[in-house]
Amino acid sequence: MSKSRFVLDKFAKLIEQGLVSYKDISDEILTILKSKRDEIVFKMKLASKEEVEILNKRISNLEKKINQTKKRKSTKKARK
Repeated sequence: MSKSRFVLDKFAKLIEQGLVSYKDISDEILTILKSKRDEIVFKMKLASKEEVEILNKRISNLEKKINQTKKRKSTKKARK
């Protein structure tokens, strides 16, 4: 009985170490892939979500100003 328990304990330790090492390997792979993704994004010079939102607000403000100046020009021409 003690020999079978010894074998089971050793087998359990091997499985436990295998799961720990598998988890470590999977975490390492994920960090490598994330860093590669960040490198690619940096090389492509993509803008972040916040930057895109700010640019969209600026564009909408400029479009409003353009429309206002067009309206002013059309009303001035009609008066003359």
